Amino acid sequence: MSDPTLVQIALLASVALVAGTVDAIAGGGGLVTVPALLAAGLPPHLALGTNKGQSVFGSFAALVRFSHAGLVHGGRARLTFPLGALGSLAGAALVLAVPPTVLRPVVLALLAGAALFVGLRRGAPPRLDDAPPPRHAVARAAGAAALIGAYDGFFGPGTGTFLIVAFVALLGLGLAHASAEAKVVNFASNLAALVVFAVRGTVLWRIAIPMAAAQLAGGWLGAHLAIRRGDALVRRVVVAVALALSVKLAWDMR
Repeated sequence: MSDPTLVQIALLASVALVAGTVDAIAGGGGLVTVPALLAAGLPPHLALGTNKGQSVFGSFAALVRFSHAGLVHGGRARLTFPLGALGSLAGAALVLAVPPTVLRPVVLALLAGAALFVGLRRGAPPRLDDAPPPRHAVARAAGAAALIGAYDGFFGPGTGTFLIVAFVALLGLGLAHASAEAKVVNFASNLAALVVFAVRGTVLWRIAIPMAAAQLAGGWLGAHLAIRRGDALVRRVVVAVALALSVKLAWDMR
């Protein structure tokens, strides 16, 4: 593509701000940014690489905000972060051998199930911050981090949403707390994938850097809203994101 104009960069940064806000609450930011990058004229491999170059900043900002609010469990994070990164690296390597299109029907069904699970679920009972985690909770979280991290490196759509649902189902967390825990893995998988894309030279930094600045602001804002508004907001946004991703994947499969 030719060098982007200032207007194109400003529009992409605006898109990144919205995507970062939504992604911090419920995942699904790539649903907004990847089509925008493709519409700006980037070929698919550059769009995916540039998307990781900017989205990692949004997940980082959200993680910091959630951590400041005390919603990130340090013991689990010490396992879920490296396993999410390793899973993402494995997924990025696997994508060279298996077409990502193979996953689309499976992901479509999983997203529909996620929307039903979150939409029909009522709030979890309150838990004290210093209460011991459920038995095998750390092992379950670690397994989910590795598996979904690999999915993020391989394919990606709905990663944040799947992480939230996994932490709710496996650990019994509230939605806002699960969104915070999800950002540990999401940041790790984004960072690992970014390393792969950067080494391959598929990140257009002149576009990624302005979008990254907007993602920082959006990630912080989205996390702040999730903390202030709690499970009710996260539930609505997760359902909306899951349904929107389902529609997009179904459209792509035509």
